[in-house]
Amino acid sequence: MKSVICMLGFFLCLKVTAQRQRIIAECTIKYTIKLDSNNVDKKTSSNIPGNSKTVYIKANHSRVDVVSPTFNQSVFFDQSTGDATILREIGNNKFITKLDNIKWKFENNKYIDPVLTYTNEVKNILGYACKKASLTYKSGEVIYLYVAPEMILSVREFEYQFKDISGLVLEYETIEFGGLRINYTATKIDLSPVQASVFNIPTSGYRILN
Repeated sequence: MKSVICMLGFFLCLKVTAQRQRIIAECTIKYTIKLDSNNVDKKTSSNIPGNSKTVYIKANHSRVDVVSPTFNQSVFFDQSTGDATILREIGNNKFITKLDNIKWKFENNKYIDPVLTYTNEVKNILGYACKKASLTYKSGEVIYLYVAPEMILSVREFEYQFKDISGLVLEYETIEFGGLRINYTATKIDLSPVQASVFNIPTSGYRILN
């Protein structure tokens, strides 16, 4: 009986939270990127997407920086147009790729119409009660995530795999490189205003890639 009451309280809490959902139009979110493995060789380790990830949001604009010792990437997305620009730095080489809204959707085609499944598990991340869920895509890929339902970003499609999630993803895990688990966990949320200059895209010094 006690467990039933607890579950009813949990779902009532989620209902109230959903009603009070806040749209975050300006913030900076920092994530750590970690390998969930004790047996990773140096070659594989050098291919992981980075050591840290930072998301910047300002109205209709987003920027995502992934930083590692050998590879840096910045993805700029304008929700008003649906266009994206990707900057990559590999050693001394710099590349830029520009995608209009059609190409951006095509690049993310594998993330269309996933099956979203929530569990009863809840985890506290940065003071937010996050619901555990899984996203299963047509390719068979599965992403496990924790979602803070009381917040939602003003820009959605910059991370296409999460665009239909009603909440803010504060932790997620992907399986890449032949079974290697990679975990992304938010370590800080800053709701201070973000300078507009953060979203300025360089006009020179990069080799254009189509």
